[in-house]
Amino acid sequence: MHLTRNGSQPSARGPAECFTGTVRLDPLFKASEPARASGAYVTFEPYARSNWHTHPLGQTLIVTSGCGFVQSWGGPIRVIGPGDVVWCPPGEKHWHGASPTTSMTHIAIQEELNGRVVDWLEKVSDEQYRAVPSPE
Repeated sequence: MHLTRNGSQPSARGPAECFTGTVRLDPLFKASEPARASGAYVTFEPYARSNWHTHPLGQTLIVTSGCGFVQSWGGPIRVIGPGDVVWCPPGEKHWHGASPTTSMTHIAIQEELNGRVVDWLEKVSDEQYRAVPSPE
């Protein structure tokens, strides 16, 4: 058994080449072999968002606070809030982030395949971000 104490892992700023706006990454866990899952709290300040990206084995997002958006390529922007769980299937191009007025925090869980958990793509444009969100 391994216990990681709250506050024992440093926070990091989300890198500008992967995110727009202010994003804080707080690591939670990285599994040891043969397990492949890792998880982190990700906090997006208002208007902040990830780039478009994919995950080789998919990603689960569990929203813990605030109000945010998530979108799959070609689909509508969807509003997400506390308690919502989002599953992004393997290889699905998507992005997620905060609303323009409210921060949003989620737990992100993904699995590693051949040393990778994510493939970063282009930035979400302001025009894409400002599309009218779906209420569902």
